[in-house]
Amino acid sequence: MTVTKMSWRPTYRSSKFRNVYGKVANREHCFEGIPITKNVHDNHFCAVNAKFLAIVTESAGGGSFVVIPVTQFGRIDPHYPKVCGHQGNVLDIKWNPFHDNIIASCSEDSSVRIWEIPDGGLRRNLTESVLELYGHSRRVGLVEWHPTTSGILFSAGYDYKILIWNLEIGEPVKMIDCHTDVILCMSFNTEGSLLATSCKDKKLRVIEPRSGKVLQEANAKNHKVNRVVFLGNMKRLLTTGVSRWNTRQIALWDQEDLSMPIIEEEIDGLSGLLFPFYDADTHMLYLAGKSETYQEDIYPMTPGTEPALSVDEWLSGINRGPVLMSLKEGYNRPNKLVFKAPVKEKKSGVVNGIDLLENVPPRTENELLRMFFRQQEELRRLKDELTQKDIKIRQLELELNNIRNSPNINNNNNSSSNGSSI
Repeated sequence: MTVTKMSWRPTYRSSKFRNVYGKVANREHCFEGIPITKNVHDNHFCAVNAKFLAIVTESAGGGSFVVIPVTQFGRIDPHYPKVCGHQGNVLDIKWNPFHDNIIASCSEDSSVRIWEIPDGGLRRNLTESVLELYGHSRRVGLVEWHPTTSGILFSAGYDYKILIWNLEIGEPVKMIDCHTDVILCMSFNTEGSLLATSCKDKKLRVIEPRSGKVLQEANAKNHKVNRVVFLGNMKRLLTTGVSRWNTRQIALWDQEDLSMPIIEEEIDGLSGLLFPFYDADTHMLYLAGKSETYQEDIYPMTPGTEPALSVDEWLSGINRGPVLMSLKEGYNRPNKLVFKAPVKEKKSGVVNGIDLLENVPPRTENELLRMFFRQQEELRRLKDELTQKDIKIRQLELELNNIRNSPNINNNNNSSSNGSSI
């Protein structure tokens, strides 16, 4: 008889990213004290590369951003040097992917500027840019570097146009004019031959940037697109947006057929944008924003905020387990229990001639010290009163002695005695 040894193997490949999770950095590796802008509502306000961290900041009389070496952790001085050449609020900043010292910025002043940051960071405010690019008729909200060419920059303005800048000559060489409202996001495929855009006109577009031709266009009724990102060379697009029920969604699209999304996935019902970031090397997608998900299978029911017994029930001998609740509901679930203090008439409790309510002992060291100093002050006051009374008594005694020893009183006494003898 032949015995066959059987082994079981899973039919799926276990993902090496199954247990990927974020970890908050230690405080000594964080940046603090940076006055982050409040004007950039629907866009990135920071950019980072291997050398520097750039953050758009609050400023008066124009727009500015700080550039900090990534190794310079800790609290940032309020007077830290800034890049402050724009005349309006800075709306977007992006580092050149091929030159760590070059950064592009755009602003409400309708300009795009190119800055060169010295090695080691800034030692004084930088007001002179390498290039000033003017071509938009309204404020410029987005800038994007071409992923494979160092001298090509794209900018999108509130004039609904995208300009392609040749930085070797400092001039725009192409204008893409196919949008009917404000452009919300731009994303390139890996080789930079295609440009995907999301727009306030609720349309998703795939554009051939050199010709400006729209290759695909989607007008999804169930998914309002806010942000879009190419998923590397997979010929797929991922968008974040809002469903018709105002829940946050992600959707996967075929770049060659935008008639319908391949799949739609609801995230949560919270407000705020979801920003997608795709790592083409590891094929990992990251969503940044207030994104909260809850897994009932991981977090069991737990004792909640409602009591299981009344006071009388417990005193009468009844036992009952706690009322359980879901942790998902616990964050927003109000406590309906209202505490009512009993109405009691204040009565004096006199023990051995001492009113206990009037002579409550101190509860803390500070209260004890305050009481001690009050008593010392009272003792000093009483001693002063005793001293004054002693002085007054002595004065009265002297006056009495003076009266007794007065000659007039003695003569009167003698006269009265003589008259009585006659």
